[in-house]
Amino acid sequence: MTDDTDAAAAGWFAGLDAVDTEAASRTIREASAAEPADWPRLAVEAGFVDSEADYYNQLHKATIHSTRAAARAREQADDKQLLHAVRAMDDATRTANELAERLSEWAGTLFDDQPTGIEGARRLADREPKSPLEARVISLADRVDGLATEADELGTFIERQAPDIAPNLSEMAGPVLAARLIALAGGLESLAKKPSGTVQVLGAEDALFAHLAGRGSSPKHGIIYTHEYVSGTRPEDRGSAARAFAGKLSIAARIDHYSGKFKPEIHDELDERMSTIRARAGAASEGAEQ
Repeated sequence: MTDDTDAAAAGWFAGLDAVDTEAASRTIREASAAEPADWPRLAVEAGFVDSEADYYNQLHKATIHSTRAAARAREQADDKQLLHAVRAMDDATRTANELAERLSEWAGTLFDDQPTGIEGARRLADREPKSPLEARVISLADRVDGLATEADELGTFIERQAPDIAPNLSEMAGPVLAARLIALAGGLESLAKKPSGTVQVLGAEDALFAHLAGRGSSPKHGIIYTHEYVSGTRPEDRGSAARAFAGKLSIAARIDHYSGKFKPEIHDELDERMSTIRARAGAASEGAEQ
C-alpha cells in the first residue's frame, strides 16, 4: 500500500501474483496506506483471490513470511554478530581453561615438571609422543591450544569490530567491555533503552536477585567493575564511580544506536566527573593524615 489514493484503493495485492509470497511480504513490510479499506472485497474484485477466505489465507502467508524475514535480518545485524562473538570467546576460554586443568592432572602423571595452564598445554602440544598414551595426552594439549587460540582471535575480532558498531561505547568502556555490555543486554538497541541503573548492575543479576529476595545487600556494580574507572577507585567511592560511569555508558549506547556518530564531549564529561570523584578521595586522604 502507498499514500497514493488509487494505489491505496487497489490494496497491497495490486499487481501481485497470489503465489508470489516473497513479493507480497515485501509490499506488506515496506508500503503504507493513508486509511483502511475493504481489502478482502477489493482483492476478490481484482481477481487476486477467489474468495475472502482465500484473501485471509494469502495475507497470513505473506505476514508470516515478512515477520520471519525481519527476524532473520535482525539476527544478522552487526550488534547481534558481536553478541555471538563475545559468547563464543567466553565459551572457548572457559572450555580451554577447564580442559587445561584436566590436562595438567593427566600430564603430571607422565611427564616431569609439566607446566600448568594454557601455556603448559601449548608447550606440551609441541612434544613428540613416545607411546600411544602420550599421543592421547598430547592430542588433548593440542585441542586446548586450539581453543585458546580461537578465543584470542575472537578477542582480536571483537576489538576490531566493536568500534565500528558502537564507537562511543567502545571508546568509553573499551571494545571488549562494550561488546560484553551489548551481549548482556541482548543487543545495542536493548542496551540503549535500559536505564543507567540497570546498566550499572549488568552482569550482577544473581546478586541483585539475592538482594531482592532479602538474602544480600544491593550490588553497586556488575561487569563494569572490570573497568579501571570503577576497580581503580577506592572502595568507599566505587558506588559513586559506578553510577557516574553507568550514566555515561547509557548515553553512549543511545548515541550509538540512534545516531552512530562519535561524540567526544561525552567522554570529556566522564573524565571530568571521574577526576572530581578521585580528587575527593585525595582530599579525604590528606585530611586523615592531618
